[in-house]
Amino acid sequence: MTDRTTPVSRIAPSAWNVANGLTVLRLLLVPVFGWLLLWGEGQDASTRWWALGVFTVAMITDRIDGDIARSRGLITDFGKVADPIADKALVTMALVALSVIGDIPWWITVVIVVREWGITAMRFWVIRHGVMAAGRGGKVKTLLQALALGFFVLPRFSLPFEGVLDVVAWVTLVAALVVTVVTGVDYAVDALRLRRTSPRALAKKAARAARRDPEQRG
Repeated sequence: MTDRTTPVSRIAPSAWNVANGLTVLRLLLVPVFGWLLLWGEGQDASTRWWALGVFTVAMITDRIDGDIARSRGLITDFGKVADPIADKALVTMALVALSVIGDIPWWITVVIVVREWGITAMRFWVIRHGVMAAGRGGKVKTLLQALALGFFVLPRFSLPFEGVLDVVAWVTLVAALVVTVVTGVDYAVDALRLRRTSPRALAKKAARAARRDPEQRG
Protein backbone atom coordinates (compact mmCIF):
# COMPACT_ATOMS: atom_id res chain seq x y z
CA MET A 1 0.00 0.00 0.00
CA THR A 2 1.43 3.38 -1.05
CA ASP A 3 1.76 6.11 1.56
CA ARG A 4 -0.01 9.13 0.10
CA THR A 5 0.70 11.39 3.05
CA THR A 6 1.74 14.84 1.83
CA PRO A 7 4.36 16.59 3.90
CA VAL A 8 3.07 19.80 5.38
CA SER A 9 5.18 22.82 4.42
CA ARG A 10 6.24 25.02 7.28
CA ILE A 11 4.31 28.26 7.39
CA ALA A 12 6.50 31.33 7.60
CA PRO A 13 6.00 33.25 10.85
CA SER A 14 4.10 36.50 10.74
CA ALA A 15 6.05 39.74 10.99
CA TRP A 16 3.56 40.73 13.70
CA ASN A 17 5.26 38.94 16.59
CA VAL A 18 6.75 39.79 19.96
CA ALA A 19 10.38 39.70 18.76
CA ASN A 20 9.73 42.24 16.02
CA GLY A 21 7.64 44.27 18.45
CA LEU A 22 10.68 44.61 20.72
CA THR A 23 12.78 45.66 17.73
CA VAL A 24 10.26 48.35 16.80
CA LEU A 25 10.18 49.48 20.44
CA ARG A 26 13.95 49.89 20.34
CA LEU A 27 13.67 52.02 17.22
CA LEU A 28 11.03 54.22 18.88
CA LEU A 29 13.23 54.64 21.96
CA VAL A 30 16.13 56.03 19.92
CA PRO A 31 14.78 59.62 19.52
CA VAL A 32 13.47 59.59 23.11
CA PHE A 33 16.93 58.64 24.35
CA GLY A 34 18.58 61.33 22.23
CA TRP A 35 16.17 64.02 23.43
CA LEU A 36 16.76 63.14 27.08
CA LEU A 37 20.53 63.03 26.68
CA LEU A 38 20.70 66.41 24.91
CA TRP A 39 18.30 68.16 27.28
CA GLY A 40 19.97 71.13 28.93
CA GLU A 41 23.04 70.59 26.72
CA GLY A 42 23.67 67.34 28.57
CA GLN A 43 24.27 69.06 31.90
CA ASP A 44 21.01 68.13 33.61
CA ALA A 45 21.70 65.17 35.90
CA SER A 46 18.08 64.05 36.24
CA THR A 47 17.47 63.76 32.49
CA ARG A 48 20.82 62.01 32.08
CA TRP A 49 19.59 59.37 34.53
CA TRP A 50 16.39 59.01 32.51
CA ALA A 51 18.46 58.76 29.33
CA LEU A 52 20.55 56.00 30.93
CA GLY A 53 17.36 54.15 31.86
CA VAL A 54 16.00 54.35 28.31
CA PHE A 55 19.37 53.26 26.91
CA THR A 56 19.45 50.27 29.28
CA VAL A 57 15.93 49.19 28.31
CA ALA A 58 16.83 49.48 24.62
CA MET A 59 19.97 47.39 25.06
CA ILE A 60 17.99 44.75 26.95
CA THR A 61 15.51 44.49 24.07
CA ASP A 62 18.49 44.08 21.75
CA ARG A 63 19.50 41.04 23.76
CA ILE A 64 16.16 39.34 24.19
CA ASP A 65 14.43 39.95 20.84
CA GLY A 66 16.94 37.75 19.00
CA ASP A 67 16.72 35.04 21.66
CA ILE A 68 12.92 35.04 21.43
CA ALA A 69 12.95 34.94 17.63
CA ARG A 70 15.32 31.96 17.54
CA SER A 71 13.74 29.98 20.38
CA ARG A 72 10.16 30.42 19.12
CA GLY A 73 10.84 30.19 15.40
CA LEU A 74 9.86 33.82 14.82
CA ILE A 75 12.70 34.81 12.49
CA THR A 76 11.31 36.97 9.68
CA ASP A 77 12.70 39.01 6.79
CA PHE A 78 11.51 42.17 8.56
CA GLY A 79 13.42 41.21 11.70
CA LYS A 80 16.60 40.44 9.75
CA VAL A 81 16.56 43.97 8.33
CA ALA A 82 15.09 45.97 11.23
CA ASP A 83 17.12 44.44 14.06
CA PRO A 84 20.61 45.53 12.90
CA ILE A 85 19.22 48.93 11.85
CA ALA A 86 17.76 49.45 15.34
CA ASP A 87 21.08 48.46 16.94
CA LYS A 88 23.12 50.81 14.78
CA ALA A 89 20.61 53.65 15.19
CA LEU A 90 20.86 53.44 18.99
CA VAL A 91 24.66 53.37 19.01
CA THR A 92 24.82 56.19 16.46
CA MET A 93 22.44 58.36 18.47
CA ALA A 94 24.45 57.81 21.64
CA LEU A 95 27.79 58.60 20.01
CA VAL A 96 26.57 61.66 18.10
CA ALA A 97 24.76 63.11 21.13
CA LEU A 98 27.77 62.53 23.39
CA SER A 99 30.00 64.22 20.81
CA VAL A 100 27.60 67.16 20.50
CA ILE A 101 27.79 67.81 24.25
CA GLY A 102 31.56 67.34 24.20
CA ASP A 103 31.90 64.10 26.15
CA ILE A 104 33.37 61.99 23.31
CA PRO A 105 35.72 63.26 20.55
CA TRP A 106 34.13 63.40 17.11
CA TRP A 107 36.85 61.26 15.52
CA ILE A 108 35.93 58.32 17.74
CA THR A 109 32.28 58.74 16.81
CA VAL A 110 33.13 58.87 13.10
CA VAL A 111 35.31 55.73 13.26
CA ILE A 112 32.71 53.65 15.11
CA VAL A 113 29.71 54.90 13.13
CA VAL A 114 31.43 54.32 9.77
CA ARG A 115 32.42 50.82 10.88
CA GLU A 116 28.93 49.94 12.15
CA TRP A 117 26.99 51.13 9.11
CA GLY A 118 29.71 49.95 6.72
CA ILE A 119 29.54 46.37 8.00
CA THR A 120 25.73 46.48 7.89
CA ALA A 121 25.89 47.57 4.24
CA MET A 122 28.43 44.84 3.56
CA ARG A 123 26.11 42.21 5.03
CA PHE A 124 23.44 43.21 2.50
CA TRP A 125 26.08 43.30 -0.25
CA VAL A 126 26.88 39.60 0.26
CA ILE A 127 23.41 38.42 1.36
CA ARG A 128 22.89 36.45 -1.89
CA HIS A 129 26.11 34.56 -1.24
CA GLY A 130 25.41 33.68 2.38
CA VAL A 131 24.72 35.03 5.84
CA MET A 132 27.57 36.58 7.81
CA ALA A 133 26.77 35.42 11.33
CA ALA A 134 27.92 37.46 14.30
CA GLY A 135 30.98 35.86 15.83
CA ARG A 136 32.32 35.98 19.36
CA GLY A 137 34.29 39.12 18.55
CA GLY A 138 31.12 40.88 17.43
CA LYS A 139 29.39 39.99 20.67
CA VAL A 140 32.32 41.28 22.72
CA LYS A 141 32.25 44.47 20.65
CA THR A 142 28.54 44.97 21.36
CA LEU A 143 29.05 44.41 25.09
CA LEU A 144 31.98 46.83 25.29
CA GLN A 145 30.12 49.48 23.32
CA ALA A 146 27.07 49.17 25.58
CA LEU A 147 29.21 49.44 28.73
CA ALA A 148 31.27 52.35 27.42
CA LEU A 149 28.26 54.35 26.23
CA GLY A 150 26.44 53.59 29.47
CA PHE A 151 29.36 55.00 31.49
CA PHE A 152 29.44 58.15 29.34
CA VAL A 153 25.67 58.67 29.53
CA LEU A 154 25.91 58.34 33.32
CA PRO A 155 25.94 61.83 34.93
CA ARG A 156 29.40 61.34 36.42
CA PHE A 157 29.70 65.05 37.18
CA SER A 158 27.01 64.66 39.86
CA LEU A 159 28.51 61.60 41.53
CA PRO A 160 31.30 61.01 44.04
CA PHE A 161 34.46 59.38 42.69
CA GLU A 162 33.96 61.23 39.40
CA GLY A 163 37.63 60.83 38.55
CA VAL A 164 37.54 57.05 38.98
CA LEU A 165 34.38 56.79 36.88
CA ASP A 166 36.03 58.89 34.16
CA VAL A 167 38.98 56.49 34.01
CA VAL A 168 36.68 53.47 33.83
CA ALA A 169 34.60 55.12 31.10
CA TRP A 170 37.63 55.96 28.95
CA VAL A 171 39.32 52.58 29.37
CA THR A 172 36.10 50.84 28.35
CA LEU A 173 35.61 53.17 25.37
CA VAL A 174 39.17 52.63 24.11
CA ALA A 175 38.72 48.86 24.43
CA ALA A 176 35.42 49.11 22.54
CA LEU A 177 37.06 51.21 19.82
CA VAL A 178 39.91 48.73 19.34
CA VAL A 179 37.60 45.69 19.20
CA THR A 180 35.22 47.56 16.89
CA VAL A 181 37.99 48.28 14.38
CA VAL A 182 39.56 44.80 14.57
CA THR A 183 36.25 42.97 14.15
CA GLY A 184 35.34 45.35 11.32
CA VAL A 185 38.46 44.34 9.41
CA ASP A 186 37.68 40.66 10.07
CA TYR A 187 34.13 41.06 8.75
CA ALA A 188 35.39 42.84 5.63
CA VAL A 189 37.87 40.04 4.90
CA ASP A 190 35.17 37.40 5.49
CA ALA A 191 32.76 39.24 3.17
CA LEU A 192 35.28 39.37 0.33
CA ARG A 193 36.13 35.71 0.83
CA LEU A 194 32.43 34.78 0.86
CA ARG A 195 31.83 36.56 -2.43
CA ARG A 196 34.68 34.58 -4.01
CA THR A 197 34.06 31.13 -2.54
CA SER A 198 30.27 30.81 -2.03
CA PRO A 199 28.38 28.19 -4.09
CA ARG A 200 26.76 31.04 -6.03
CA ALA A 201 30.13 32.60 -6.87
CA LEU A 202 31.66 29.24 -7.85
CA ALA A 203 28.65 28.45 -10.06
CA LYS A 204 29.07 31.77 -11.86
CA LYS A 205 32.77 31.10 -12.39
CA ALA A 206 31.99 27.64 -13.79
CA ALA A 207 29.36 29.10 -16.12
CA ARG A 208 31.78 31.75 -17.41
CA ALA A 209 34.48 29.09 -17.92
CA ALA A 210 32.01 26.90 -19.83
CA ARG A 211 31.10 29.81 -22.12
CA ARG A 212 34.76 30.63 -22.81
CA ASP A 213 35.75 27.02 -23.56
CA PRO A 214 33.68 26.60 -26.78
CA GLU A 215 34.88 30.01 -27.97
CA GLN A 216 38.51 28.98 -27.50
CA ARG A 217 37.95 25.69 -29.32
CA GLY A 218 36.29 27.45 -32.22
